[in-house]
Amino acid sequence: MHPYQYIPATNITEAVSLLARYGPRARVMAGGTDLLVQLRGERYELDAVVDAKAIPELMALTLAKDGALSIGAAVPCYQVYEDEAIVAAFPGIIDAASLIGGIQVQSRASLGGNLCNATPSADGICPLIVHSGVVTLTGVGGTRTMLVEEFTTGPGRNALAHGEMLVKIDLPKPAAHFGAAYQRFIPRNEMDIAVAGVASAVTLDASGQKIESARIALASVGPTPIFAKKASDFLAGQPATEETYAKAGEVASTEATPISDMRGTIEQRHHLVGVLTRRTLAQAVQRARGNS
Repeated sequence: MHPYQYIPATNITEAVSLLARYGPRARVMAGGTDLLVQLRGERYELDAVVDAKAIPELMALTLAKDGALSIGAAVPCYQVYEDEAIVAAFPGIIDAASLIGGIQVQSRASLGGNLCNATPSADGICPLIVHSGVVTLTGVGGTRTMLVEEFTTGPGRNALAHGEMLVKIDLPKPAAHFGAAYQRFIPRNEMDIAVAGVASAVTLDASGQKIESARIALASVGPTPIFAKKASDFLAGQPATEETYAKAGEVASTEATPISDMRGTIEQRHHLVGVLTRRTLAQAVQRARGNS
C-alpha cells in the first residue's frame, strides 16, 4: 500500500484546501469502512486522507421543527437509527441505515460515505432518492446543491469535482399520508451485497385508498442506482392495491439494466425488481396509512 498522510481536518475550509492541494490523490474519510479496504486493495494510490469526523457540519444530525431532516456527510449510521424521532418520521431511511454492514461497521459508516462510494448495490442511496434527498457540496469554487439521483455518475464515480466534498444530505418533511420502505435480496448472509434492492415511497389521498404520487428507486440493477421514473409516474392516481403494486413492479423491471455476475443473473434481477417493488409498495402504503 502506498504511504499517505492522515490529516484530521477541523473545519470545511481546511478540508477543502487540502483536497485542492492534493487533487485526485486525496480523499475524504467519513468512516473509512470502504476507503481503507480500497486502499489496502490498491484501488487508489493516495498522498492524503482527510478525516472529516472532527468537522462539526459533517457530524451534525438535525430533525428541524418543521420536520425536515439534515444528515451530515460523516454522521454514523447508528446515530440515525438510535434517534427515536427520526425512526418515527423516516422509517424508510432506517431500513437502509440498519442494513449497511454489521453493528461494528454502523458505528463508523455513514449514509454520506455510502453515497460518495457510489456502489450500484449501495443500500443507502435508493431510500435517499425516494425521499427526494438533496446534497450540498462545497469546494474551492463555492457551494452547490443537487438531487441525490443526479449525484452518482457510474460505478464508484460521483459528481464531486476535485477539491470538493459532500457536506450534508437534506430530506424534506414527509407529507401527510407519506410512507417509504426499502428491501433487498442477498444471496446468503455471508455475502452482504444486494443482488437487487428497491426503495418505494408513496403519498396517499386522505382516504388512504389512492396513490397521489410515488417515487421508486432500484439498486444493484444498473451502473448506478436508478430512479425508476416510468414506474413512479404510472402509480399517480392508481388505487393502492396489490394489483397496482404488481403492475408497477412490471414497469420498474423494464427500467432495470442489470448484468449477470457471481451473485445473480440478468433474468433473476429483473424478476427480483418486480417482487421487491411489489413488497416495498405494500409496506410503504401501510406506513402511509399510519402517517396522518
